[in-house]
Order: sequence, then C-alpha cells, then structure tokens
Amino acid sequence: MQTIPYRNRLVYALLVVLWVVFLCWQTVEHNRVRLSARTALINRAKDISNTLGLVMRSQRRFGGIISRERMESALKDLIKPGELNAIVLLNAAGEVVASAGNPVNIQPEIAFQQGEHWATHSVTLMNPIDLGTNVTQEQDGPRPTIVVPRRELFGASDTNRVAASQSVTNGLTSTNRGDRSRSRRPSSWPRSRGTNDTGTNSGRHFGMKDEEYLSVLQKQGVHSFVIVMSTQSLETIFRQDLWLRAIIGVLATISVLGSGLAWRNLIMSSELQMRLVRASELNSHLREMNLAAAGLAHETRNPLNIVRGLAQMISRQEEATADVRRQSREIINETDRVTAQLNEFINYSRPREVRRSAVPLASVVEELVRTLHYDIEEKKIQVENSAQPLSIEADEQLLRQALFNLLLNSIQAAESGGKIEIVAGKENPAEAFLEIRDNGPGVPPDQRKEIFKPYFTTNKKGTGLGLAVVQQIVLAHGWEIECRSNQPAGAVFRMTHLKVSTAS
Repeated sequence: MQTIPYRNRLVYALLVVLWVVFLCWQTVEHNRVRLSARTALINRAKDISNTLGLVMRSQRRFGGIISRERMESALKDLIKPGELNAIVLLNAAGEVVASAGNPVNIQPEIAFQQGEHWATHSVTLMNPIDLGTNVTQEQDGPRPTIVVPRRELFGASDTNRVAASQSVTNGLTSTNRGDRSRSRRPSSWPRSRGTNDTGTNSGRHFGMKDEEYLSVLQKQGVHSFVIVMSTQSLETIFRQDLWLRAIIGVLATISVLGSGLAWRNLIMSSELQMRLVRASELNSHLREMNLAAAGLAHETRNPLNIVRGLAQMISRQEEATADVRRQSREIINETDRVTAQLNEFINYSRPREVRRSAVPLASVVEELVRTLHYDIEEKKIQVENSAQPLSIEADEQLLRQALFNLLLNSIQAAESGGKIEIVAGKENPAEAFLEIRDNGPGVPPDQRKEIFKPYFTTNKKGTGLGLAVVQQIVLAHGWEIECRSNQPAGAVFRMTHLKVSTAS
C-alpha cells in the first residue's frame, strides 16, 4: 500500500481544518442571524404593546369602562396577517375579556407568566409590558380598565346609572355653554376616585357599590394581555440565510476539494517531470549502450568470418582426417549461427527512418515467395497468394524485411506438407490490411503479445529478434500488428492501418 508523504498529509490536514473552521463560522453566523431576527421580532412586539396601551387608554370612558365591541374594533385595526395574528385581553382569572384576530388557546399555567413562548409558526408574548391594568393599583396609579358588552354599559333597569348618564349629559352641556368655573364632574356624579368607607381608593364607576364594582372588576377588568406574532418573516429570513450559507458551504467544499486535487496534480506533475528527466537520461544512456553494442557486434563479425574461412580451409585439406573435417563443419555451423544472431541484433538496433513511397503490395509478396522458394520446396509447403493488386504508402526496403521475417516465421512454424495463405485487401477506401496464415501448432493465448518482445522465441533455432524487428518496422510506419488464432489450427499475423496510396 502506497503511503502518503508527510508534506502531502500536512497540506491535506490544513485544508480540512480550514474547511471545518469555515463551516463552523457559517453556523455561528446563521445562529447570529436567527437571534437578530428574533430580537427584531420581539422589539416589534414591544412597539405593538405600546400602541396597544395607547389604544386602551384612548378608548376608556366613564370610570375606565370600555365597550367590548368598541375595544375589539380598535384591536382589529392592529391585526396584520403575517405579522400580528391575535391580541387577547385577560382578566385576573386568566379568562378572555376581549380579543381580536385568530383564536388563541391560553393555558392557565402560563396566563400570568411574562416571557416568550415559541411555536411552529408563531410566538406568544405574555404581558410584554406593564399597561397599568392590574387590579392591585396604588392610590395614585391609573384606574383599572373594565371591558363590558355594549348592552351592559348602561342598563335600563338601573335607575342610578340612568340618572348618572343624565347628569353627565347636563354637566357636558353646561361646560359647552361656557360655565368653566364649575367642575366638569356633575354634582350628582359620585366620586370615582374617592375614598370608600374602608379608606381604600376604589376607583369604581359611578353609581356602583363597592362589592358590585369589585365583582365586575374581577370578571371583566383587564389584568393582563397576550400578543401572538407570526414567525413567517423569520422563517423566510432563516430559510434564505440557510440556503445562502449552504451554497457558500458547497462552494467552500468544492474549493477545498479543488485545492486538494490541484495540490495532488502538482505533486504528480512534479514527480512525472522527475521521472521524465530520469527516463530521458536513461534513454540517452541506453542509446549510447545500443550504439556501442551495435558497433561491437559489427566488429565481431570480421573475426567470425576469419574463423569460418580457416575452418573451411582445414576441412578441405587432403591430409585432414574425418574427425577433423567433422569438427571443422561444426565450427562453420556455429559461426554461421552466431553471425546470424549478430546480423539480427544489428538490424534490430538500427534506427528506423521511414522513406515512404507507393509500393505494389502483391508484387512484393510474389517476389518474397520466390526468394524463399528453396525453404518452401524443402518442407513441401503450399503457399496461396490472395493479395489484391493495390499499392500502399511504405518504405519498400523495410516492408520487404518485415514480410520476409513473417513468411520465414510461418515456414518454420508449419509442418511438412503444410499450408501458408497470404491475404491482402482494403479495410476501407483509405486503409488496407495484410494477413499471413499458417496451419502450424499456433501460438498460445498468453504468448501472443510476448512473441513480439526481443529474444522471446518458441523455435529452438530462432534468434528471438525476427518478430521484434517486424513490430519495430510496423510501429515506425504507424501500423498495427497482432497475432490471432487460425481455425482449426495455426496462427494468423494481421497487419492493419496500411495507408492506401492514391496512385494505386
């Protein structure tokens, strides 16, 4: 398993740390936006509470009594869908005195708790500010507010209230007449803020007894109130901010991954450049070694030719014994074999410079068959030339050498009395192919690529360089060659992508 270098691990760890810090920062910022939006909503609720206090004070009439219909009408003007959902006024027992907007279910245990109660799409604020509506007022505090139905505001059966109403009318009339020296309160109006028999400031409505006033105040006096604010605007802000930060997080993740990949590619490019430099140096060294080896092989052939000539002279002497002549023939055979290997090596190590021209493929094949006529006749092999009369763009000398090696390889592989078939034709209007088929033992599938490597051979008398030279020539021309199975037996060497000459 390949280990990651320390420098790469350090860079990747730094990128991960930066990514985590950035995500944490975005999370903190999102929470800050949520808190800021909630604070803004609470401040808006306080502004509405102040407005509600002014509305309640402006609507109060005689002794702090307000008509429920008039109060609820004023409260409805404050309702705004999507911002303020409901307003509820509660008495001392937590019961609804007046309300506007959506119905609100007030739990008794939280009816008198100040604070915020967040729900899915709304927030309920209990007693957000002090409106001075508590029944336990100080003597100098504002009088409590009582909300009663309009039909109960001035009951016809209550003689005292009717008289009081008339006295109020008379008092207002006298005031309008310009008698400003008199008090605005009629003489028949009992003191609404006077001291009762017990010495307490009742602040009751005119014409009411203390017990009656306290009972009405307990049931219909405004003791606390509830505001229900919509959180749709908050949800929109939260959703937009969350999407924005999610997009920023995705972009940051892509940036981190891109930076990591860029660093990885930079390291790989650096390593690849180093390998290319080393490969270039090695290639130059191998080229020098190749030239030296080719020169050495070329110089070795001269002594071998001398040895071969001396062996021939010894074998032809009349006084030479049969044993000497036999050993001389063995020397000649070995020198021929070594010379052939040296020639193949020199041929393989020679640079391939392709000089293209229009070459008649069928004519070249026929000429090579005639050249190898002695080997073909010796093994009684049947050769069938089915090459079409076409011309290809190739180096004629290199093409002859490649086809010669392929034909010789097929002749050596074929059994006595075997068959070799040469097929050539067009793959398409611009390219041609050439196949040399034999019915010999064939090539195993695992060796069909190996046979083109230098010094790999299945023939005991072969040098292992013939097919390597063929592949070298094929690659120099930009062609392709492969070994296939020939059914029912044998091998097929197929050359493809031979460019058809336009002069053909």
